[in-house]
Amino acid sequence: MIASLRGRLLEKHPNQVIVEAGGVGYDVTIPISTYSALPAPGAEVQLRIHTHVREDAIALYGFLSLEEKALFERLIAVSGIGPRLAVTVLSGLPTAELIAAIRAGQVESLVRIPGVGKKTAERIVLELRDKLDWPGGPTSAPKAAPAPALTALDQDVLSALVNLGCTRAAAEAAVRQAKAAGAPAEFEPLFRKALALVR
Repeated sequence: MIASLRGRLLEKHPNQVIVEAGGVGYDVTIPISTYSALPAPGAEVQLRIHTHVREDAIALYGFLSLEEKALFERLIAVSGIGPRLAVTVLSGLPTAELIAAIRAGQVESLVRIPGVGKKTAERIVLELRDKLDWPGGPTSAPKAAPAPALTALDQDVLSALVNLGCTRAAAEAAVRQAKAAGAPAEFEPLFRKALALVR
């Protein structure tokens, strides 16, 4: 099993990277929090890896921090949550805020994440509430109003939202509203604000 991967970052996208190690390019699925902390392509990176083996495929899931990997592994142990949904959950809220929401039983925060219904959110809280030892506190969700045209950064955020299961129209509206609400011109803060505004 691959537990760690160090090599040159060939490509990075909001939910995926390709890392070259020993002449082999490894396709790794990542959460938004890892994507936003990665260096530019060409730099060396080291990812903590969860290797997921199925009958028809082997998939790699990568994380920059031990905390993210541990939380991912707790999430996939929850009934009905597979690796892809676990990555979506990790992408939906910053790690500390996600942990705080689970520990406080804030189902309403979890159901805002695309793909997480009320029953799934309740299961996450029920099964993980007493198993998370990390600190973290929630932040308040932003309010918004409409705004203008989309830049290359906006398009990256839009792509990430669509990859998480949002419709393109809803994602675009959320990005515009997040910008109008004063979201910083950086990927992760803009993504977080837009995700909170998706309807």
